[in-house]
Amino acid sequence: MSDEATLAALNYRLRATAEQEGLLDVAYRTIDTPIGQMLLAATDAGLVRVAFATEGLDEVLQQLADQVSPRVLLAPRRLDTAASQLDHYFAGDQATFDIPLDWQLSAGFRREALRQLQQIGYGTTQSYAQVAAATSSPRAVRAVGTACATNPLPIVVPCHRVTKSDGTRGNYRGGIAAKDFLLDLESPAAP
Repeated sequence: MSDEATLAALNYRLRATAEQEGLLDVAYRTIDTPIGQMLLAATDAGLVRVAFATEGLDEVLQQLADQVSPRVLLAPRRLDTAASQLDHYFAGDQATFDIPLDWQLSAGFRREALRQLQQIGYGTTQSYAQVAAATSSPRAVRAVGTACATNPLPIVVPCHRVTKSDGTRGNYRGGIAAKDFLLDLESPAAP
């Protein structure tokens, strides 16, 4: 057996044993998308993090270890459904996501604002002010911006659908080009 095959077999056994023994708190995998490589991470409760390569995947893994649990392991199988749904989304075949979410990386008003984002339909946008108006703090426009900027579940929780009041697209955690791509993908004029 080659060194690579031996390492793969050991990694598989480690993942299997960790899952069996309840020692796998955060599973992760990477996927290739039209906007670059992305990291997906999940706990037993659900998808906890979606990260863009521009965020630094090693840094994201360290944040997960610090904020969720140090027991983080490459275990792609736990994320098969999320990866499949994202593939279908990027292919233009899926408008919504049906996967459990773990909200532990957002709390208070940020979590409320992010949950409101899930009400913004595919192919539509809302301004930060419109999102704020639908929350318990209708004047918290800047706080909605902060919630979007720190959204741990971009794309799945569609912060890319939030724009400035003047209709301009505004900033995005994954970069302006990624936001443009996502909004264009969802555009009614898209094929």
